[in-house]
Amino acid sequence: MTVEFPEPTVPATGRAEVFLRYLGYFRESVVAKLSALPEAEVRRSTLPSGWTPLELAKHLRYVELRWIEWGFQGRDVGDPWGDRRAERWYVASEESREQLLAALRAQGAHTRAVVTGTGLDVRGAPSERWAGAEPPPLERVLFHLLQEYARHLGHLDIVTELAGGPVGE
Repeated sequence: MTVEFPEPTVPATGRAEVFLRYLGYFRESVVAKLSALPEAEVRRSTLPSGWTPLELAKHLRYVELRWIEWGFQGRDVGDPWGDRRAERWYVASEESREQLLAALRAQGAHTRAVVTGTGLDVRGAPSERWAGAEPPPLERVLFHLLQEYARHLGHLDIVTELAGGPVGE
């Protein structure tokens, strides 16, 4: 893995840097786990719910899209729910692991640019994402992204271990 765990004892310039370190660590952990699995295992589910590791990676990319671009920035992103078909995660057969992981990293780069150029107390733009409620500040959006990544990386740890891939912490 190319990103070291963001130890709390390593000084940071502020809360935004702490958020970005953890998001980067979680994102690269997802990339590392998916990269270590054979192709057949990234498209196979070992769970009753039926999701695959590739579907989870695509979902995380769309989570960032929904919370940062569609939500916080209030941008038109086309289909913010493009990671789903019939109320479940979905990856088309022509979508490759390389494409999906590149899209995840690109979304992370966009998130980093937004965070480094915006104060954590800045409220998001009004958008459909908030269903008429007042948009939250960037700090709340980032906190939500962190819990999404941490929770789903835990799920991926188990699935990767069941598939014979690297074991998580």
